[in-house]
Amino acid sequence: MTNRHLISLILCLTTLTFAASARDLSLSSPDGKLKVDINTDSILTYTVSYDGKTLVSPSVAAMILDNGKTIGRDMRISKIKRESIDRKVPMTLYRANEADDRYNQLAFNVDKEWQVTFRAYDDAVAYRFSTTARQPFNVVNEIVSMRFPGDIPVAAPYVNAKDIDSFEPQFSRSFENIYTTCRLSELDKRRLSFLPLVVTPSDDIKVLLTEADLIDYPGLYLNNDTQTPNSLDGVFAPYPKTLKQGGHNNLQMLVTERESHIAHVDRPRSFPWRVMNVAPDDVTLASSNISYLLAEPSRIADTSWIKPGKVAWDWWNNWNIDGVDFVSGINNETYKYYIDFASENGIEYVILDEGWAVNLQADLFQVVPEIDLKELVDYASSKNVGIILWAGYHAFDRDMEKVCRHYADMGVKGFKVDFMDRDDQIITDFNARAAEMCAKYNLVLDLHGTSKPAGLNRTYPNILNFEGVHGLEQMKWNPASVDQIEYDVMIPFIRQSAGPMDYTQGAMNNATGKNYYPCYSEPMSRGTRCRQLAMYMIYDSPLNMLCDTPSNYMRNQECTDFIAAVPTTWDETIVLDGKMGDYIITARRKGDDWYIGGLTDNSPRDLKVDLRFLNPATRYKADIYADGVNAHRAGRDYRRSQMTVNNSSTLDLHLAPGGGFAIHITKLR
Repeated sequence: MTNRHLISLILCLTTLTFAASARDLSLSSPDGKLKVDINTDSILTYTVSYDGKTLVSPSVAAMILDNGKTIGRDMRISKIKRESIDRKVPMTLYRANEADDRYNQLAFNVDKEWQVTFRAYDDAVAYRFSTTARQPFNVVNEIVSMRFPGDIPVAAPYVNAKDIDSFEPQFSRSFENIYTTCRLSELDKRRLSFLPLVVTPSDDIKVLLTEADLIDYPGLYLNNDTQTPNSLDGVFAPYPKTLKQGGHNNLQMLVTERESHIAHVDRPRSFPWRVMNVAPDDVTLASSNISYLLAEPSRIADTSWIKPGKVAWDWWNNWNIDGVDFVSGINNETYKYYIDFASENGIEYVILDEGWAVNLQADLFQVVPEIDLKELVDYASSKNVGIILWAGYHAFDRDMEKVCRHYADMGVKGFKVDFMDRDDQIITDFNARAAEMCAKYNLVLDLHGTSKPAGLNRTYPNILNFEGVHGLEQMKWNPASVDQIEYDVMIPFIRQSAGPMDYTQGAMNNATGKNYYPCYSEPMSRGTRCRQLAMYMIYDSPLNMLCDTPSNYMRNQECTDFIAAVPTTWDETIVLDGKMGDYIITARRKGDDWYIGGLTDNSPRDLKVDLRFLNPATRYKADIYADGVNAHRAGRDYRRSQMTVNNSSTLDLHLAPGGGFAIHITKLR
C-alpha cells in the first residue's frame, strides 16, 4: 500500500468513528469561548468551536512512522494531565516588551513513547506531538487534515511555481506571492499553498492556519486535492536524498532525488505546533502573538549584545547615487558614501548586498578587488555604523564557522543569508544552525530567501528579520496587473502573524494609478509617499531597510528625518482599527513617544484615529504626514502639519487610493 493510499484509508476511517467514542476529551479557552473536542477512538480527531459555532469540523491528526506505527491510531490513552497557565512572557526585540501567555492545556500519552498536547488560548487552539523515543526513526508522513463546516472563503498564497503538474517543483521556490481569495472548492487542486493562510468558517470569524516552533522538521503546506470536500490537507517536502550545487549564481543546493520519508528523528523531541488562530474580528487577527508564544524560549542566555536598527541598503536602488565625482557601484567609494549617509542620519547599519564576493564561486573568502572589506568595516566603525554582509545559502553553510569567526573578528556585525528557497528538514535545520553559530560570534542574522518565521525569532532573538513576503523588491519587475496595494493591507492580518518580515520599504519614487511601471535600475513603489512612511509603523521589522538611494533620501530630507527617528522594536503595539484587504491603523509606543501608521487599499478612504490610548493627564504634540490633495495624481505629494492633542482627540485623515499616513506623537514639555 502506498503512503498516499494509507492516508486516504485513515481519512476514510474517521467517518466511522465520529458517531461514538471510547473516550472523549475536551478543552476550553480561559474565557470559555473557544472549545476543542477531542475524540480518541480508533483515529485521533479534534473539533474546534467558538461560542457554540463549529469552526473546524472533526479533523484527523496522526503521524505515520517507518516502523509501521501510526501515532494517533488505535491509541491507548494514559497519563492525562491538565494545567492552566497565566503569565507574562518577555518579547525580546519585537513588537512589545511582553505578552500575556494565558492558556489551558491538555496532554495525554498515546503510546509508551508518545504524547499529544492541546492548548486553548482565548484566540487560538494548537496541538502537537512529542516523543521520548531514543532509537532513531523516520517520519513517513504527518496527517494534518483540517475539515470545515462548508465551502467557506479562503485567502491563501500559492507557491509561485510555473510547473504545477506535480508537487515536486513547488517544494523548491521562494515563499513570495500575493493572496488568492476564493472558496475552498475553487482552490487549484494542483497547487500548494504555504502558510500562514486564513479561512472564514462562520459569519465574520476568521481562522488563521499556521505552525509554530518549527525547527529541524519540514514546513507545512496545505492543499485540497482530496475526495473529502471542504478540507485542507497537509503536504510536506520529503527529505532530500541527493543534492547538487546550482541555482542562483551557484549559491543554492538543488534537490535531485528525495527519500520516502519527510523527516529523520534521532532524539527525544517535540514536533511543530499546528495552530488555528481564531479571531471574531480583523483587529484581533492582526494583534495575535500566538506564533511567538508557542515557540521555544530563547536559547541565547545573554541578548544584551543584539542590536536592532535600520539599514541603508544598496541592492534595491541599484547603487544609483548621483552628484558625486566617482562612478557608483560595488566599490569602496560608493559604500563610504552609504556609510556617511547612515552616520549623518543615525542609521545603525549599512548592508553590502550581493556582489562584494566573487560571483559564481560560492566562497565568502573571495572578495572582489574593488572592495577592501577591512577598510570599510573600520571606516564604518569610526562613524558608529555597523556593516552587515549578504551571503548566499550554500556559500554560508559550507564554511559557516570559519566565515562567522573571520568576519566577526574583522568587526562585521551580521549576515543577511539568502536563497534557501526551500523548507524541507535540511533547510529548517540550517536556519537554526545559522542562528546558533551567529550567536556564538555575536552576529545578528537576517534570514532572507526563506519561509515564514514560525517563532524562530523567540528561540534565537539574534534573527532580527525574515523574508517570506512579497515585498517591495517585487516592484523592480512585477507588472501593474499584480495588485501590491491590496497585498500590503492583507499581510498585517496574515503573514505578519508568523513574525517579523523583511518587506524593505522606504521608496522615495512613488507612483499611483497608471503611473507605475516596473523598472529594475530606478525602481518605484506603488502608492503614495505617506504609504511608505506608514509601513515603518505597520510592519514588524527589527532590522528595517531604507530601500532607496542616499541621493533620493537627501532630496527628501524631511521624510528621511521621520524614517530615521522611527524605532524598530517597541514597548507596546495596539492595532486600532482595520479590515483585512481594506485598511489598517496601528499605534506603537517607544518610551513616551507614540507612532501611528495607516494604510488603505486602492480606494480613497476617510479614517478616524481615536487617541484615547494616550495618557489622560498629558498633553501631546502630533506631527502628521498625510497624503497631499494631489497624491492621487502624484504619489510623492504629501502635507505635514502639527497640532496639540490629548486622549480625547480624534484625528480625521483622508487617504488617497493606495495612500497612507504617519504620525509621531510626543509629550509637550
